[in-house]
Amino acid sequence: MKNTVKIALLAAGLMIAGEGYAQTKKDTTIGQKIDKTASKVGNATSKAAKKVGNATSSAAKDVGKATSTAAKDVGNKTSELASKGAAAVANKRYEGHWALTGELVYIDEYDRYFYVDKKGKRVFITKAEMRTTKP
Repeated sequence: MKNTVKIALLAAGLMIAGEGYAQTKKDTTIGQKIDKTASKVGNATSKAAKKVGNATSSAAKDVGKATSTAAKDVGNKTSELASKGAAAVANKRYEGHWALTGELVYIDEYDRYFYVDKKGKRVFITKAEMRTTKP
């Protein structure tokens, strides 16, 4: 029994001593070099992908803003033309008079003077605010 304990202690001592003197290996094998290079390439690819993603996001925002602006312009123009058409049919045109912006002046059923602005809204004006010459 004493011999078994001695052998076990000797083996444990050798293992502990062996670990203390162990050396770390340097990257000398081709597999280790490939692994290290692949890790560097992976990091670079990840950074590049993030930059592309950010650029794509920025471009999408710009396109979204341009689309929004264009849609508003188209909506305003459609509204303006619809309002002018409705005003021409339902109201009387006041010949020889224009608004300060150069728009045609109409008279509604209550004898009020108005013109249709760029957004398609009626803007009521007085006779003093009208022009008798076309701008």
